Amino acid sequence: MSFVEIDIQDQIMIVKLNRPERLNALGKGIREGMADAFNQFKNDKNLEVGILTGEGRGFCAGEDMKESVEAGSIVDTPGKSPDLNDPFLNGTLDKPVIGAINGYAMGGGFMLVERTDLRVAVKEAIFEMSEAKRWLLGGYNHGHYANIPHPVSTEMALGFRFSAERLYQLGFINRLVEKEELIPTALNMAEHILSLPPAARVNTFYMMKHIAPKVDKNFEELAEALHGHGYKDDRMESRRAFAEKRKPKFRGWNEPEDRYKMPKLK
Repeated sequence: MSFVEIDIQDQIMIVKLNRPERLNALGKGIREGMADAFNQFKNDKNLEVGILTGEGRGFCAGEDMKESVEAGSIVDTPGKSPDLNDPFLNGTLDKPVIGAINGYAMGGGFMLVERTDLRVAVKEAIFEMSEAKRWLLGGYNHGHYANIPHPVSTEMALGFRFSAERLYQLGFINRLVEKEELIPTALNMAEHILSLPPAARVNTFYMMKHIAPKVDKNFEELAEALHGHGYKDDRMESRRAFAEKRKPKFRGWNEPEDRYKMPKLK
């Protein structure tokens, strides 16, 4: 069984994450399959629009924490695959990708949604930016990328769950549909894009990529420092607790006074 399936329909490539028993978590097999699929999409001159979706109840549950516990290590940057050349994850695609969110989009799965350019979601989909639960810094930047008001961005960064309806109201999702309408709606959006004059389509997409909100470099540097502020083994403890289905036992700090030794914004 392939962990990532592709379906090519003329100039459209549908990429489907296919490990439903793990809610399409980002294990090694799915990450490798995504890299292969999106490199094919990038390099095939006949393909112009991508659609990313998942099989089963989950779009993507994010990091495969059972795999991380078994390996005894985690990827340093949430949601990324530093060992793989995936043009979708590293932002080098110059073709639009439509997210067709069929269910749970958690942690790194939320970040996959975030990397798509247009989004269709089923009404039952659930979203969560889980970094605050698994790392030493919550997902501070995700609401900013989506132009979501700061109080709601704070809620998102602290790991609260969001319904598809709420994110639709906030403008994070373009279309909210019933399950049977998900792929047809995504295909209709792809066909609309393809109906545009080629230069207008390519130039507009290029422009929209460049004017998308970005985080100031100073804040990125502060975030890098905060990723090291705390007892680092708590990251693995959160994963062990998840895998063992128990409440985590966090230590928090190497020394109690470290709580107050905050990195400074430059």
